[in-house]
Amino acid sequence: MEDEDKIRVALLKKALGYNADEIVEEYTYDDEGALKLSKKKVTKKHYSPDINAVKVLLERYYKTFEEKISTFTDDQLEQEKMRLIDELKELDDGNS
Repeated sequence: MEDEDKIRVALLKKALGYNADEIVEEYTYDDEGALKLSKKKVTKKHYSPDINAVKVLLERYYKTFEEKISTFTDDQLEQEKMRLIDELKELDDGNS
C-alpha cells in the first residue's frame, strides 16, 4: 500500500470513528534483578468520528465536492458519512 493510500485509509478511519485496544503494562524486578511483567491491562476504547477529518477527506480526495462541502447540510454530511463507511468496509474486506 502506498503512502497516499495509507493516508486516505487513516483519514477514513478518523472520519468514521473506530475502536482500539489500549494496553498498559507494569513491570517489576524479580529476586534476580530481571524485569518481569507484573500487570497487564487491556481496555477497549472508542474514538468518535471527527468532522474535520471528513472535511479534509472530501477536500483532498473528492474534488467534485470541493465547492459544495461548505454548503452541505447535516443530512448531506450524514449521507456522505454512510457512503464512506461502506467504502471503508469494502477496503477492510479487501485487506482481510
